[in-house]
Order: sequence, then structure tokens, then C-alpha cells
Amino acid sequence: MQVKSRHHLRSDAVSSLEEMLEDQLGVVPEGDAYERVEFEDTDWEVILIDGEPQVAYFDEEPFLTVRGANAYDPDRRLVTVDAGAVSFVSDGADVMRPGITEATDDISPDDLVVIAEESHGKVLAVGRARVDGSDMVGDEGKVVDSLHHVGDELYEFTG
Repeated sequence: MQVKSRHHLRSDAVSSLEEMLEDQLGVVPEGDAYERVEFEDTDWEVILIDGEPQVAYFDEEPFLTVRGANAYDPDRRLVTVDAGAVSFVSDGADVMRPGITEATDDISPDDLVVIAEESHGKVLAVGRARVDGSDMVGDEGKVVDSLHHVGDELYEFTG
């Protein structure tokens, strides 16, 4: 991914970003340097926190990247999948009800969510919910659209 522009965020933008992530996910990023990176050939926009791509904009909404979610361990908007779903989710597949073991009740349709595996709690992907968290566990149907996952271009990007 070719970087188009890169600039430091103003302190008010940093405060706004931190407040939004705390409201959404219950996490407060901590860093000395916040940089916004835009790319030439993709719509990705990333916030580097101390050089690490920890926040990205999904449809102009800031949210933790897979790396950011693994660094800060969110406890809200969390979807947990079983071992059988790990390889599919890691390859960018949308999340189906049979693979979900639990989901937090604070999830509403169209919310951005983090998708973690149940045995170690590692975040595998970020997606957009199609249904409420209370309606995610079940026998059939697609409930989360995958937007970013381990191994994709955004995950591989290094600041």
C-alpha cells in the first residue's frame, strides 16, 4: 500500500478519538504520537499510535484494527468464535451463527465489532454486525460482515 499523506493529529482530534474508542469499546489508547495515514490506491485511512496501525476508519468511523484490538483487549462489541471458525474468519470470511459461542449484548445492527477466538481471546477480525448481539448465537445465517482480518493489507501495513 502506497502512502499518499501522513500527518500528526492535533490534540483535540486525539481527545475526540480516545473518547469515541472508550465509548464504543471500553478502551483508552495510550500513545505519545498519533499520525493519520492516507493511501494512494485504497480507501483505508489509518491512525498510527506510536508508529503502530492501531485505528482505522471503516466508512469514516474510527475503530480499532486487529492489531489495536489485540493491544487493548476490548470488552465491548465483542463476538467470540469457536475453533472451527478460526481459519475461515482469519481468511476474511463473513461470520456465521454456528461458529459464534457468544456476543456482547451491546451490539446493534450496523455496529463495528471485534471478532476473537475463544481459547486465547486473540482478535482475528473486525466486522460489521447484521443483527443484535443477543441474536448472534444460533444454527444458521450470516451475522457479521468481515471488513478487516489478520493477514490482509491493513494488517500487514507497518508504519
